[in-house]
Amino acid sequence: MASKTATLSFLSNLTPPSLERTWLTAPHPSLPIVATCSSDKTVRIYSLTNFNLLSTVSGGHKRSVRSCAWKPLVKGESVLATGSFDATVGIWRRWDSYGREDGGSAGWGVDDEDSPPNGRGPRGDDEDDDDEEWRFAVLLDGHDSEVKSVSWSPSGTLLATCSRDKSIWIWEDLDDGDNNFETVAVLQEHSGDVKCVAWHPVEECLASASYDDTIRMWREDIDDWGQVACIKGHEGTVWTVDWEGVDNVPSTRSVKEESGEEEASSLPARWREQHALSGPRLVSCSDDRTVRVWRRRPKQQPSSSSSGIPSIIRPVGIDETWDEEAVLPRAHDLSIYAVAWSKRSGLVASTGADGRIVVYEERFVPTTASTAVADSDGDADADKMDTESTDAGSADRRLRTEWSILATMEAAHGIYEINHICWAKRADRRRQQQEQKNSDFSSAGGEEDVLITTADDGSIKVWTVEQ
Repeated sequence: MASKTATLSFLSNLTPPSLERTWLTAPHPSLPIVATCSSDKTVRIYSLTNFNLLSTVSGGHKRSVRSCAWKPLVKGESVLATGSFDATVGIWRRWDSYGREDGGSAGWGVDDEDSPPNGRGPRGDDEDDDDEEWRFAVLLDGHDSEVKSVSWSPSGTLLATCSRDKSIWIWEDLDDGDNNFETVAVLQEHSGDVKCVAWHPVEECLASASYDDTIRMWREDIDDWGQVACIKGHEGTVWTVDWEGVDNVPSTRSVKEESGEEEASSLPARWREQHALSGPRLVSCSDDRTVRVWRRRPKQQPSSSSSGIPSIIRPVGIDETWDEEAVLPRAHDLSIYAVAWSKRSGLVASTGADGRIVVYEERFVPTTASTAVADSDGDADADKMDTESTDAGSADRRLRTEWSILATMEAAHGIYEINHICWAKRADRRRQQQEQKNSDFSSAGGEEDVLITTADDGSIKVWTVEQ
């Protein structure tokens, strides 16, 4: 492979590790903590401030906990959904110390660099012991086999779950104070195990990935949920899908170097305008050892006089067309189990059975550069892949992007397979003691990402991308 432009560096282990396989790590939407689910039937909550164990969620499942997800937009408590190989989904709750001057993380033990690994942070005399304990709120029962993935909608009102039984269930949290959930849909169009479900970042649109080699999109039409797209392109099991952040844009570094700051500064606004109708893209990974990016094709806006049918009975087409926009540079020798798209930096990371971590960056290509659009079968340079805007009705087709491999790490967990990778906001004290080295990989607000990997050896590792 060609030389890379960044370094992937080990930062810390989350300690203590699990003694059994760890499946997935989920960052909290607002606090500097993560949840890691394990084959030992538990979920461990770790601090990203000191990398120590804060608490352990146990007692609700009879087999491995395969997936977990934090409910967004919750005040006063943390709500965690867990999916298990025992075919059930658990909902857990824990009171938080929100509303304090520390921003709400007190009571978790994440504010003190030297806080003990049991996570018992400072507490007032009037706080009960139960304030630091997880409560098993409800068990959702309906799947016939192992639950593989759980995901909350952006509003937090809907929970999607999927299973080896080939079905997807959508549950509504009634938020009635009694922990009641209602089944609103059971979707059964997949012909194989459903490996992953992931909600669109702002819309109530659900993406699913399956053993049947397809990705499917689901939306509610009036009062019924249904499939709006079946995306084909992978030649093996699709293990994971993840959405692009709504504010992501490709890097302008190449254009700055070639054409100058003025030319580069105009690109983000033009990019957003050009793709406003298609919205965030989707990334997927597969047994076929590829990572692919998909974009929704904008629908043509119908003319008001194009039909004589009254609008109240005119059929509304909800079907969507998703195009393969890019196959990222090929970098894995075995199945790719997980892919993650950073909502801060726009970087993409992948990992899998070969134990390798790969980080990719999308960059604008200078308009003066002589480039060719790489064909879909991957006959491009091993470390580069060009893409071009193809949005219908776009007046400006000159904006090109190129995906490159930014960094790799071999044998990140020794000889063990890596099951999951995710991005999280960096929160450790060491960051505050260092100079800001990664400005190209940070958001405008200076926030820096870390990568977290979860593997068969039970360990959870934290990594940084350094220029």
